[in-house]
Amino acid sequence: MRQVVRTDRAPSPVGPYSQAIIAGDFVYVAGQGPADPATGRKVPGGVGPETEQVLRNIQAILEAAGTNLANVVKVNVYLADVGEFAAMNEVYKSFFPSVPPARTTVQAQPPVDIRVEIDCVAYRPR
Repeated sequence: MRQVVRTDRAPSPVGPYSQAIIAGDFVYVAGQGPADPATGRKVPGGVGPETEQVLRNIQAILEAAGTNLANVVKVNVYLADVGEFAAMNEVYKSFFPSVPPARTTVQAQPPVDIRVEIDCVAYRPR
């Protein structure tokens, strides 16, 4: 059984996709960008503030799905410039202070002007 996750505490999808889908014991969060859900605009300041906003958006979606960042098992990070890895990683590690999830980070050119996009899979305890 699949269940759509939707929260106003994260940006609305800009295409034909869901913020997240619950399937069995897992939540699959779609790639999230650095838009402030209150304004719909990208946060300013570069990859550090963008990473923080992306992870706050993911946190809100996970909470709407009945789980949290501590239950994330896999993360994919897409950077517009892999040279910004250290700045992204500094913010990222503050959201996963202990037992960080498995992660892949790649350089990818997003279709819009953002520095970072992140998707993840989280366990959803029953």
